[in-house]
Amino acid sequence: MKVRTYSILCINPGSTSTKAGVFADEREIHVTEATHSACELTQYVRLVDQCEFRKETILGTLKQAGITPADLDCIVGRGGLLRPMESGTYEVNQRMLEELREEKHGAHASNLGAILAWLIAQVIGKPCFIVDPIAVDELQEIARITGVPEIRRSSIFHGLNHKAVARLAAQEIGRPYEEVNLIVVHLGGGITVGVHKQGRVVDVNDGLRGEGPFAPTRSGALPVWDVIKLTLSGRYTEAELREKVMNKGGIRAHLGTSDFQVVKQRVGNGDRHAELVYRAMAYQIAREIGACAAVLEGRADAVVISGGMARDRVLVDPISQRVRFISKILVYPGEK
Repeated sequence: MKVRTYSILCINPGSTSTKAGVFADEREIHVTEATHSACELTQYVRLVDQCEFRKETILGTLKQAGITPADLDCIVGRGGLLRPMESGTYEVNQRMLEELREEKHGAHASNLGAILAWLIAQVIGKPCFIVDPIAVDELQEIARITGVPEIRRSSIFHGLNHKAVARLAAQEIGRPYEEVNLIVVHLGGGITVGVHKQGRVVDVNDGLRGEGPFAPTRSGALPVWDVIKLTLSGRYTEAELREKVMNKGGIRAHLGTSDFQVVKQRVGNGDRHAELVYRAMAYQIAREIGACAAVLEGRADAVVISGGMARDRVLVDPISQRVRFISKILVYPGEK
């Protein structure tokens, strides 16, 4: 008997791009990435205002590729900032859409994923879902405690890619994901390092709001005393400080750009300051991996490195050199 193949549209909205792919089960049929200029996006006051524009962009790319939306079986959007939830697949519903549109848990481009999936699903009359959103929360209770009772650690990370590459690593190791211990690193605009213990991410840095290593656009963890002084200095509004932490920190703050290729070129051309900042980022990533190894009491089956910057050996090699004593290192460049 012939097994049915499902046609799936996957949508991944970024801050300046919209990626869309059509798959027959797990086989890639067509993938496209539309980039959006600042001029195109600044006309929209809020992120959610971009939805209709991005929806038409996706439908336009499908038409150019000769793909008929009515032939799709379902649409899957990248999950955004929702209330904490277990890893898995969720059907998009009105309560979810309301939280994302009102930005109840924060503003992030991934918030558009479920909304775009829903908008296209309404056009073609097919179901829509999200998978492993950035709000996946499987933290063990001990990992939530801080030294200030009013503040608890939260789980905001690249859940979709973490889970995908963790399963790839488990397959390479030859054991089920639910039976291995991994330290998974996502190297992107934000950087997250998570402890995957027998199928659950029991500890991970909040890569959006000021934990862990600094990244191309994120500040990472900062000395609290100095943050208090900066906050009370009167030099910045609350909104400006949030921007410094989430969008204008890290590499961008030091070098004036977050463009990965530009930074690599400057390092290659002998810019010693750029090289120092780049090495410092690698150092902080390695230090975070070491902290995760302590959570696993040193019993990690692999350190898994992924994300766009995992393509750069100048970044990955120094990290690997510092942490290779922990376990084998598996590198899966790009996004899965």
